[in-house]
Amino acid sequence: MGVEIRGLDRLKRKTKKATELISDAAWDATFELTELIQGAAELRLASSIKYGSGELSGSLKNEVVVDASGHLVGRVWSDKEQAIYREFGTGQIGEASSKAIPTGIMPVYSQKPWFIPAEKVAIDLEAMYGIPKVTIQGQDFFITKGQPSRPFLYPSLQEMIEQASEIYIKHVKERLREL
Repeated sequence: MGVEIRGLDRLKRKTKKATELISDAAWDATFELTELIQGAAELRLASSIKYGSGELSGSLKNEVVVDASGHLVGRVWSDKEQAIYREFGTGQIGEASSKAIPTGIMPVYSQKPWFIPAEKVAIDLEAMYGIPKVTIQGQDFFITKGQPSRPFLYPSLQEMIEQASEIYIKHVKERLREL
């Protein structure tokens, strides 16, 4: 006496296809989130930079990759050095300024003031930001104890992550309609 299951092959095909569709949906949702985070970070920068060329805002990039452990990872970053200074601040002033810091990140701040050669700066930092200018052996310098943190990337992540569940659900539903 044998048992026959009708449609078993069709069910197996659909199950395999569903797994592929959900994987594609996760990729699409992660990509959408990285784009939203990048966009929010660019808006934060644009609304908070008084004197700038837009170089930092234009340097933001995003990608979605599968890491060595097989996990899907979305990344948003800048390759500009000033991005990290802006996000976490610098020196004693940066250390003292209020900011949310992601788990596992522990910035180290300089505890001594430093000099910036005036000839290396395109604007008068004293007039713009009140950074004192001193002259040493005929050469002008600005002396600083750092700058406050002005986070733009981590707050954008925190803001957009609230929408993550809805975005993933939307993409999974769209993909499963293809079955």
